[in-house]
Amino acid sequence: MSFGLVSRILPSRGFSLFVVAVATTLASASLASSEERTVLKLWEGQPPHEKGQFGPEGDQPEQPGQRQVRRIQNVTDPTIEVFPAPADKANGSAIVICPGGGYQILAWDLEGTEVAERFNAEGTTCIVLKYRVPRRPDQEPHLAPLADVQRAIRLTRQHAEEWKIDPDRVGVLGFSAGGNLAMFAAVSGGNSAYQAIDEADNLSAGPDFALLIYPAYLTDEKGELRPEIRIDENTPPCFFVHAIDDPVTADSSVQAFRALKKAGVNAELHIYSAGGHGYGLRESDDPVHTWPDAAAAWMKRSGFFAEK
Repeated sequence: MSFGLVSRILPSRGFSLFVVAVATTLASASLASSEERTVLKLWEGQPPHEKGQFGPEGDQPEQPGQRQVRRIQNVTDPTIEVFPAPADKANGSAIVICPGGGYQILAWDLEGTEVAERFNAEGTTCIVLKYRVPRRPDQEPHLAPLADVQRAIRLTRQHAEEWKIDPDRVGVLGFSAGGNLAMFAAVSGGNSAYQAIDEADNLSAGPDFALLIYPAYLTDEKGELRPEIRIDENTPPCFFVHAIDDPVTADSSVQAFRALKKAGVNAELHIYSAGGHGYGLRESDDPVHTWPDAAAAWMKRSGFFAEK
């Protein structure tokens, strides 16, 4: 079966959301042979906190010696791509996935689409976020992306009935800089990074849980948690993965975990003996590649996979 290209306009307080349904074949044999995927633009017109001029969006040319990763650069029109869970496995949970790339590029397949397909197999609907990169001049690297991830979480909740998910089980998953972004989403609480533009922005932008895979930039030069990472009893449950030999220090995960424990928040931390950085979930000789199984087990124990 094949699908054509479909587009429609969804009005909302004068704000139009452009929706594109894209036909695609899923790589995983455990998933349906084909699915209609939806791509939503986050913003109509200029997004909040936008500044600077960048080249056209596209794939960064591969450099000699680099491993095969699709690197998207110059994102100025952020989107979400929806990977629906197979109907026979769907458990009602959803995850907004934030690929890493140092807030300079997005490792789109390694830390985005491949991860969506893996968690689809657990019955989770996945929403891969194409947030703005590179870093905008004269502002915090996470500021514009934070507006993007908050908008993505709100749109996910707005479409909960259509996408057959529970709006109270919407999490966020991030890698490296994307893990930094996911943590900012988790600690932002009810504080929106942008002014409301439509009904979706009346919904909560806070995730119900967070999966932080080798998160970056959470500690200062002394190895202490940065003061802007304000973890308290209202921070959602968190799951961390890091390798001890990661050049992006494991202190980010360790110190955030310690703060969560102090606040009495459900959290789990896995520090592996080897693995380095930027492995995504691709199989390797290092034990760290088994982290998705540990994450799925934690989500089941925490009730995020169970039907309500």
